[in-house]
Amino acid sequence: MKPLQQFHAPIYAMLQQHSKSDPISYHVPGHRFGASLAPLESIEPEAAAAFQAIMKLDVTELSITDDLHDPSGAIAEAQELAAACFGAEQTYFLVGGSTSGNIAMILACCEPDDLILVQRNVHKSIMNGLMLAGARAVFMMPELESENGLQLPPSLFVVEEALILHPNAKAVLLTNPSYFGLSVDLIPYAELIHRHGKMLLVDEAHGAHYGHHPSFPASALAAGADAVVQSTHKTLAALTMGAMLHIQGQRVDRNQLRHALQMTQSSSPSYPLMASLDISRAMIDACGEGLFAPGLEASSRLRSWLDAGHTRFGTRTIMDPNVRMDPLRVLIQDKLGRISGYELQRRLEAHGCWAEMADREVVVLLFGAQTSATDVDRLIKALEQISKVESHDSEGDTRTPDPVRSEFGHINHVGISNVVAFSRVRQATESVTLLEAEGRHCGEAVIPYPPGIPIVYPGELLHKETIETIAQLAKLGARFQGASDGTMNTIQVRK
Repeated sequence: MKPLQQFHAPIYAMLQQHSKSDPISYHVPGHRFGASLAPLESIEPEAAAAFQAIMKLDVTELSITDDLHDPSGAIAEAQELAAACFGAEQTYFLVGGSTSGNIAMILACCEPDDLILVQRNVHKSIMNGLMLAGARAVFMMPELESENGLQLPPSLFVVEEALILHPNAKAVLLTNPSYFGLSVDLIPYAELIHRHGKMLLVDEAHGAHYGHHPSFPASALAAGADAVVQSTHKTLAALTMGAMLHIQGQRVDRNQLRHALQMTQSSSPSYPLMASLDISRAMIDACGEGLFAPGLEASSRLRSWLDAGHTRFGTRTIMDPNVRMDPLRVLIQDKLGRISGYELQRRLEAHGCWAEMADREVVVLLFGAQTSATDVDRLIKALEQISKVESHDSEGDTRTPDPVRSEFGHINHVGISNVVAFSRVRQATESVTLLEAEGRHCGEAVIPYPPGIPIVYPGELLHKETIETIAQLAKLGARFQGASDGTMNTIQVRK
């Protein structure tokens, strides 16, 4: 693979140079470049060796290491290089994941009681950002992909209707792509929203690789979004929690944004984490499209093998020409409908294959840029063995498969919601059984994780369909965040 540019990662280079100077630490962190792990070498040498390698690059804000919150050296250069790579005017490194970026983006654009138009099936961090800002929201219900019922951003018609109904809205916030890898062209959305004089904010957490290979959809920045948050750690080479916030144009107040980032991020950011963001960008600049060739080939091979009908498992395909599927994601399901996505995930784990997530019908597999043919061989072998065992156990079973239902289909009862006020003020709640909660206002967030999208948020009315969905997910073994009762036998409602 011939480099397109010379590999240059200024944060990593700065840390390496400092480490090689044999510094003596009289400052935080207390591990002193790993020297404090010396007693561990005789107790657990593997642990000591693993962490000492990381700690040699783990420093604090020194005169030569720059400051994330006021960059002027290596961090400033790394962020400028990232902006050029990803097509932004300005890029901010995030050490708190897309969560910190989403919250800061909202805080920078919304004052208390400001109104923002929000796609309903957003990550919980968006809800938390609205709560911290004291903002009001109008939720726009997602469009459903025609073939599979998977969720997409709200239709242009719904967005335009919301803009007309609420001319005082400050911004529109969309999620694209979805956790399942589906995306739409955001250019017409950006044009529509800007015609109305509003900001387009995009949670592009799962699309940090978009725009870097012809097989990938275009990025939200290329479509004209004003602010875009990407989880660099999800599909690129950054460490977990490494993310970026990209800005272009003059609609977002950058002074407010910097202030919001200082409030939502640690004053002692991880230098190894920032170096990994720097390295991720440098790899794209150095390797270009070739960086993603192994992963694309691996995902294509698995998809072709499944489509050839070797087992009872198949892929979810997208037929809508206006919808793009991330080629690095493969959605696997039991074609007979007898094994839930949760159960298939558990069986794959028993074979050493760990999936990104599962729901009632599918398992979502995320292929990294460097996923190998050997990795796919193991996965194929696991699926063959699972299919063989299941087919033997279900001989003579003539049950009709359960119909496919969208994981969050219940939230599509209206196109545009009423205005919802978010506040940090706690309201009195009481515990009732899930079946008794219909018609009550929820007192807590109920969030299957992954994907971290709230089925219901505090204050939302609990519909019959919502309760049925929660009960079915709990029965299938879904994990819930935010709920006081993880079994979902009971739920908190407002008094």
